[in-house]
Amino acid sequence: MQQLEITRDFIEQVEQAIERKDSEFILSTMGDMHPADITTVLYELDANESKYVMDLLPPEIGAEILSDLDYDIREDFLDYFTSAEIARYINLMHSDDAVDILNEQSVQTREEVIALIENEEKAKDILDLLHYEEDCAGGLMAKELIKVNLNWRVRQCIEEIRRQAEDVSRIYTVYVVDNRDILVGRVSVKALLLSRDDKLVKDIYSEDVISIESFRDENEVVTVMQKYDLEAIPVVNIQGRLLGRITIDDVVDVMQEQAELSRQLMTGISENVEEDDSVFRISRSRLPWLIIGMVGGLLAAHFMGFFENDIAILPALALFVPLITATGGNVGIQSSSIIIQTLSSNAVMFENFAQRIFKMILVALLNALIISILVFCFTYLFRNDFTLSLVVSLALFSVVMLASLMGTVTPMVLDKFGINPAVAAGPFITTANDLLGLTIYFGVAHLLYSL
Repeated sequence: MQQLEITRDFIEQVEQAIERKDSEFILSTMGDMHPADITTVLYELDANESKYVMDLLPPEIGAEILSDLDYDIREDFLDYFTSAEIARYINLMHSDDAVDILNEQSVQTREEVIALIENEEKAKDILDLLHYEEDCAGGLMAKELIKVNLNWRVRQCIEEIRRQAEDVSRIYTVYVVDNRDILVGRVSVKALLLSRDDKLVKDIYSEDVISIESFRDENEVVTVMQKYDLEAIPVVNIQGRLLGRITIDDVVDVMQEQAELSRQLMTGISENVEEDDSVFRISRSRLPWLIIGMVGGLLAAHFMGFFENDIAILPALALFVPLITATGGNVGIQSSSIIIQTLSSNAVMFENFAQRIFKMILVALLNALIISILVFCFTYLFRNDFTLSLVVSLALFSVVMLASLMGTVTPMVLDKFGINPAVAAGPFITTANDLLGLTIYFGVAHLLYSL
């Protein structure tokens, strides 16, 4: 397929061609483009313009484009299609992608589309998948796969593979089942090709197969596939019956969603939003943590009132308050980010808890020493006040140590109580470190200055 650089000039040419209904230009420039590049173009067009382009393209390309579109854009986009038009694309999709699209439609549209699906087996597969929640293994799997019976001969297996491969775009492995459709192992295509035609599958298959139950959470699917470096994983029911498979492209989508959600949570956005969402929804997603941060700031300001007399006696103390609070917040977020990353990968955290804490203390100690020494030298150089330099450096040393401890422990505690630890890296840790940092700072000043 043609790889084309998508420029603003090209987008304008496409818009002009659509306006004058120049189908020849659309087909000549976009007919050989990769579906992902066409999708990029469609993101720049409105829904009516996008539908005009889709109607001109072969339905196989349209099916790939619809599968790749962001769900919120696709949901609005498909409002311009009839049930028959949607069914035309559904007929050409894998069952998991088809179910994703149908779940975004109204019940009436969903039933109309299913009724219009030409392939009865595909319609049955889609109906089976509609029963699963979207965020579990059953909701991620596709029914299309290659399976052979344990008691078949190699000749029969190869014929069956040829038949089944029409519906399977990527053959990662061939699954072996018994007469009850229970998954018992796998056999490589290479082993089948190199074996005699009359050899039985049970003589050449391998029992070394990793599977996952259909009710497992999508995060468990990601963890298993990452751990064992799998390109596909079979999905079974509680009895071990083979139901479908999950491929790496679906897992990558889940990983991207997880990364986006974690990033938004860590920046204080409480729900999944996009740039083109409504003003009300974007504001609603940001307000909760902004309000918490505001309350934390007000508490910190009120807290500083307790030290108003100290600041009046030595105004220079106020100059270093931003340094203390900012450093504590940064150190806390850095520490928590590492722990959250470990927790999100489901790595074992508590078996080596003491070792991890000890390592964290060593890292915090090294960072605290370097930062406090640099601050002492800088303050003494420009303020020529040994006691003030010592107060700031000692306070900063203590704040870095405390913030590292809080940033490490807080996500683990939240995770233990079933709370998403990503929220701990935002205003929560920053606010707590502000209050504790100010207490340490003015406490050290009291001791050294005897205020």
